[in-house]
Amino acid sequence: MRLLLDTHAFLWWLAGDEALSVPARTAIADEGNDVFVSAASAWEITTKHRLGKLPGVASIVADLDGAVAGQGFIALPISLRHAQTGGALPGPHRDPFDRMLIAQAMVETLVLVSNEQVFDIYGVARLW
Repeated sequence: MRLLLDTHAFLWWLAGDEALSVPARTAIADEGNDVFVSAASAWEITTKHRLGKLPGVASIVADLDGAVAGQGFIALPISLRHAQTGGALPGPHRDPFDRMLIAQAMVETLVLVSNEQVFDIYGVARLW
């Protein structure tokens, strides 16, 4: 399976947080799965940390590449096609980070690991 971690799933994985569902944790831990972390998540984590909304992630922000690679995850850059797809998504969901993750999951045929049920209206495969 090819997984794309929502930002909260990535942070909860790193923290060992029990808020991460058992099916999500099992799929992420499965070495047979490819696990991707989007550049959009790096942008979101860094932005929210700067704004004081994620005070506990300073060490992650200091070395996001290392945090991703250290887990054996794959960094997923944002392409023009991702941006075009995300910008064209219909619907009321306004969060630009979420819209990019949805677009990347669509374009790259990835299973989005997220507790966000609103993603389901976009037809992406979601694991939680």
